[in-house]
Amino acid sequence: MIRIFDTVSLPLLRWLDAEDAHRLAIQGLKLLPAMRPAPDDAKLAVRAFGLNFPNPVGMAAGFDKNAEAPDALLRLGFGFVEIGTVTPRPQSGNPRPRLFRLERDEAVINRMGFNNDGADPVLRRLAARAHFGGIVGVNVGANKDSTDRVADYVRLIETFAPVASYFTVNISSPNTPGLRNLQQAAQLDDLLAKALEARDRVKQKSGDTPVLLKIAPDLSLAELDDVVHVARSRRVDGMIVANTTLARPRTLREQTRAKEQGGLSGRPLFRLSTRMVAETFVRVEGAFPLVGVGGIDSGGAALTKIRAGASLIQLYSSLVYKGLGLVESIKTDLASTLLRTGRDSLSEIVGADAATITAEDWPV
Repeated sequence: MIRIFDTVSLPLLRWLDAEDAHRLAIQGLKLLPAMRPAPDDAKLAVRAFGLNFPNPVGMAAGFDKNAEAPDALLRLGFGFVEIGTVTPRPQSGNPRPRLFRLERDEAVINRMGFNNDGADPVLRRLAARAHFGGIVGVNVGANKDSTDRVADYVRLIETFAPVASYFTVNISSPNTPGLRNLQQAAQLDDLLAKALEARDRVKQKSGDTPVLLKIAPDLSLAELDDVVHVARSRRVDGMIVANTTLARPRTLREQTRAKEQGGLSGRPLFRLSTRMVAETFVRVEGAFPLVGVGGIDSGGAALTKIRAGASLIQLYSSLVYKGLGLVESIKTDLASTLLRTGRDSLSEIVGADAATITAEDWPV
């Protein structure tokens, strides 16, 4: 089914404008027939943040912003799905065009600007599918014109706690002016304190929902020190490393398209994001798990990210070029690696190469 879907859809979607193709992909997923996913190899199961993931491969936030197709994605083999970014009020985002393919680089630049339907419609969709189960996280952010961004995060956590498997506090998008300032130590400490207080206020009714922090790959190591210190002191449940980058590697082939403003994702982000996973892992010292994101387009890339320190991984941009069959390909490669090396679970290799990676020259 997935192979047929990719064979038919990929050429068509690549011919369309990037944002139109994305919209069509969502609509196509909504029309997929309900089917039971093939069971995952038991060795791929991951326990993290108090949740049991059937496999470590997740759909990153940004694809299903409005929770229109999380169950279709779960049926296609993802171990978890993260919807959003959701803001309290509906938001149209930045003017189009705002999504660009860098074909020869297998990369994407976006300056979407947290376009989404707002909390109320997304909440209704998640409540309607709650009985299906599966791990569906909610990525939350602030409205662009908000006068109190911290209050936006608090409101969203209180609103979505009954239907969220976990929360991701997104303060690392480069497309909302000033949002990344929330990564500065004092502002981050205030945000996390209030976000976690909100979670604790509603946990008697909604359960103890994990709260994760998503950071940018563009932090300096000194800034990362501060972020990890605050995250550990506030006892967040995990971190997602990392969002898109404002950097433009010299190796990019699509130099003209690379001049577009926005965050770069896909294959060119792999080395930087993997380095940031390793740097974060050695600073966290096992206090909480990490989710590795950025440029994962093969089983080998997924394994590298895990050995750098990620307990779970997420995909998005690589699916534009590789198709949904990539999910099964990665899972097969990871299971084969465990079998070949005589290991019983991925947890045995998480962070195995972190110290080595942090000693390498900085990726450019």
